[in-house]
Amino acid sequence: MTITSAPLIEVAGLRKTYAGRAVVDGVSFGVQEGEIFGVLGPNGAGKTTTVECVEGLRTPDAGTVRVAGLDPVRDHEQVTRILGAQLQESEIQPKLTVREALELYASFYPDPLDWRPLAERLRLTDKLGTRFARLSGGQKQRLFIALALVGNPRVVVLDELTTGLDPRSRRDTWQLIEEVRDSGVTVLLVTHFMEEAQRLCDRIAVIDQGRVAALDTPDGLIRQAAGAIVISFTPSAPLDERELAALPALASVAHKDGRVTLTGGEATVDALLTLLARQHVTAHQLRVSDATLDDAFLDLTGAGQS
Repeated sequence: MTITSAPLIEVAGLRKTYAGRAVVDGVSFGVQEGEIFGVLGPNGAGKTTTVECVEGLRTPDAGTVRVAGLDPVRDHEQVTRILGAQLQESEIQPKLTVREALELYASFYPDPLDWRPLAERLRLTDKLGTRFARLSGGQKQRLFIALALVGNPRVVVLDELTTGLDPRSRRDTWQLIEEVRDSGVTVLLVTHFMEEAQRLCDRIAVIDQGRVAALDTPDGLIRQAAGAIVISFTPSAPLDERELAALPALASVAHKDGRVTLTGGEATVDALLTLLARQHVTAHQLRVSDATLDDAFLDLTGAGQS
């Protein structure tokens, strides 16, 4: 997307420590108005702490956070009028019905949305008379998304948006968030679903060990990965491992059930084809594909982290 104005959300040098350990250590990024901005990272990387500082739920130890020029802690009441939030872990009074919760939250705002179409869009209409305590996990999650949006916010923060949702609900929710963005709402999205981030986000900050490891568009992050191209095939005869390892731009080699998988660049593909021809080896079921955001994430944060 083209950046033409000052960011609506500004985070600069954010630092937060617990028991002497820096959970967030110098995080900086800006979110443009009307953008879906993703925050990705392994568990414990500092994602939720970062967005809780944006929401004004935590006070930074150092650095600054601004939402539409407001300090989320000092100007908390003003920020809550323009910012909606769906938290990673939330609860409401268990005896409240879905209808009562939507009406209550709508009453907090000067210009709320009509919650009825929102409830229908999130497949909650037939649950309006159901008490919160009797909702399933997925129904609760859909309700919290509705509560985050019912105030007609200028900014909405969604932390693990579709956790617990079935595939249909997840895709319906993705479409809703795209419609919300198209209406002019800025979205700050924390997720660990790579498909979700790749589909929804205009830009993504990858946070690892409390710091921003990379910040780019989804395609830009994929291009930054050491292996931007994945090549897999079953060779008709064994290949010389030293020659495989010497291929230009090669990032990794893996063998499984007789199949060889390489990650690398365009130069890797060209050199591999030359190597196969020189050794008179046929590559059965040869597949060449672009790396995914999942590949980029593992490369940027370290394979095996969770």
